[in-house]
Amino acid sequence: MFSVIFVVLQVLLVFIAVYQFGLSMFGLMKNKSRKKHAPKKTFAVLVAAHNEEQVIGALIENLKKLDYPNKLYDIFVICDNCTDRTAEITREHGVNACVRTNANQRGKGYAIEWMLKELWSMPKQYDAVVMFDADNLVAQDFLRHMNDDLCEGKQVIQGYLDTKNPEDSWITAAYAITYWYCNRLWQLSRKNLNMSNFLGGTGMCFDSKLLKEMGWGATSLVEDLEFSMRCVQRGIYPVLNYDAKVYDEKPVSLRASAKQRLRWMQGHFNVARNYFFPLLWASIKERNITKFDAAIYTISVYNTLLGFLLTIWLWIDIAIPGPNVIQSIYEHLPWWLVAIAVIATVLQFPVALKLESVKSKRMYAHLLTLPVFLITWWPITLYAFFTQNNKTWSHTQHTRVLRIEEVQSK
Repeated sequence: MFSVIFVVLQVLLVFIAVYQFGLSMFGLMKNKSRKKHAPKKTFAVLVAAHNEEQVIGALIENLKKLDYPNKLYDIFVICDNCTDRTAEITREHGVNACVRTNANQRGKGYAIEWMLKELWSMPKQYDAVVMFDADNLVAQDFLRHMNDDLCEGKQVIQGYLDTKNPEDSWITAAYAITYWYCNRLWQLSRKNLNMSNFLGGTGMCFDSKLLKEMGWGATSLVEDLEFSMRCVQRGIYPVLNYDAKVYDEKPVSLRASAKQRLRWMQGHFNVARNYFFPLLWASIKERNITKFDAAIYTISVYNTLLGFLLTIWLWIDIAIPGPNVIQSIYEHLPWWLVAIAVIATVLQFPVALKLESVKSKRMYAHLLTLPVFLITWWPITLYAFFTQNNKTWSHTQHTRVLRIEEVQSK
């Protein structure tokens, strides 16, 4: 009976893997045609910051030089529970410093919710709200691309997430590779299929009317994923703008990376509990493939956990002397099919790098260390499962000061 359950669970994981691989094939081609519009929309550019005195100045300088009429956008830095000079530096750059102090409601989701209420009460109103993190750098044409999509009727838009420090360590290289892979073979494939994209926490643009109607309401540890699912439930599908690039700072050390990813996984478990079954039921009731896809995406954290546990059990069974107790699906598949599956899985990452025109030999060399990074997701996810009720937001310290010209030149 245990072997039957084991095989059934393996079949489930294989189904999801084949489903995702099939979707990724639609990301191989990129449609370059895009309708351009003259600058028209007004933007409130929000920057979420908590003790970011080292990097906030570089981002503000970057944002003030965007290729978009200055009179059509204003910058607001949310100085959330800051105990350093973030607010002071913001004011020195001539930008709105919005100071929030609330020790009981800590985290980016609460900060955004507070800022939006402040924004709606201001005399000047905006067509759209754009959100960045303090450690980001932004391509100069970012707002032009957001303007184009808004003029085309899009309501929730996600920019292309890249990293600003991919060569700092093998950890940042792994982040960069996975970002390039997800942008091309997860996000672009869904865009090409007219399915919902998923928000990535920064480089996001929202129609103001929609935000006022829905409210933010996303205060979990992964507010981006939570808001994505709220949108999909309402039949509003976030869309990727592949040309609007934002560069995110990634942790250099494994310890800092593990702390960040633990928060992501804890929040992901919470979103899965709240949204999987409602989205799955809605997809069946409405015969809606997009809601089905979103439901499957919410439980990707459980896929990682289940894959880890099944692999460990299988390895232990093989290591113990004597006949194997567990029967695996691999025993019932022809060797050539397993070989094709392994090769296809391994090739996805170098193919993504090639499609994204990555020329750095160091990045291709880091494909050898990438599996180690991917394996570290397993214990992180396991620990997150047992601590998923944790609601305490943890801050990732940012210290890498770069300018947009330096990042783009690489």
